[in-house]
Amino acid sequence: MTFMPQVLVVDDDPHIRQLLVFALEKAGLSAREAEDGEAALAAVILHAPDLVVLDINMPKLDGLEVCRRLRASGDLPILFLSSRDDEIDRVLGIELGGDDYVVKPFSPREVVARVQAILRRTRKPAAAPAADLTLSHGRLSLDPEGWTARWGEVEVALTVTEFGILRILMGGPTRVFSRDAIIDRLHGPGFAITDRTIDSHVRNLRGKFAALGGHDVVETRAGVGYRLGPCLGQPQ
Repeated sequence: MTFMPQVLVVDDDPHIRQLLVFALEKAGLSAREAEDGEAALAAVILHAPDLVVLDINMPKLDGLEVCRRLRASGDLPILFLSSRDDEIDRVLGIELGGDDYVVKPFSPREVVARVQAILRRTRKPAAAPAADLTLSHGRLSLDPEGWTARWGEVEVALTVTEFGILRILMGGPTRVFSRDAIIDRLHGPGFAITDRTIDSHVRNLRGKFAALGGHDVVETRAGVGYRLGPCLGQPQ
């Protein structure tokens, strides 16, 4: 039996929900709808989707508050929909733990492509090659098969995108990766994401490890990009 990922589409506009459900199901995914934030939280508990497409501007509970509550209990992948012109709302969504965003008006094909890109990063291979075993650097370790990260003996809860960025950096521990290179490796060439989005994900990563004493996990090379730090727990 073929596994069919399940996507929860959350938007107060029934036309948008129906449009996205149709596009997702046409692409071979299973899709459900929720009309507001409260219904979304209930659907996550009841149906355990693999990804949530989440509108920011909704009645009762907006998408940012829904994201906060979901992030308090897990790392379910989230793709934000935003109808707002102010980029700060989209950046805030990423900083709260969203994996990606699409701005309205959007193409259903673009939403499907971004959903599939996020799901690909969470899909476990049937048989992982030897090179895909646990990665270690200083006190940091990643298990690509189990999608888990640890600082020493402590597991660190990361979003799909945060884990993906850290895995990229660990794959070339002496290399400086530009933001464009990170985007290309996460999504494929030509995928439209701003540099600020990557910066927000890296800021989230740093904050999570810094809370455990890991202030040296990611280094910035001004004007170039990011590289893996020594991961020894050095003070700031």
